[in-house]
Amino acid sequence: QVELKESGGGSVQAGGSLRLSCEASGLPDQLYTMAWFRQAPGKEREGVAGLNSDGSTSYADSVKGRFTISKENTKNTLYLEMGGLKPEDTAMYVCAAVRARSRLAETFLKVHKIGQYWGQGTQVIVSS
Repeated sequence: QVELKESGGGSVQAGGSLRLSCEASGLPDQLYTMAWFRQAPGKEREGVAGLNSDGSTSYADSVKGRFTISKENTKNTLYLEMGGLKPEDTAMYVCAAVRARSRLAETFLKVHKIGQYWGQGTQVIVSS
């Protein structure tokens, strides 16, 4: 049984930083594209950052240069380093995974329905 469990959310002032973690269990191998999504109240879910199994990445324009996605395979943990946080980054952040042998991150950020596994999310609140 696959489980994705996020942690690391919290409240921070604008300009601050947070690191989110997503611990994955039950994935049979590393051939997955993983990604972070976020959803603010009253808004649609937005793809934030994606990581392909070959290490290549894709980011939403709104977070480029501020957020970094990475993965530590030995710990089966996906990370999202968030810097220069803005109030508009306030949202529930969720990690997700889709099995992929090729680069799928850019598509995954736009076509969320291809996601096979989803976590419950961790809340990030950025105050001005």
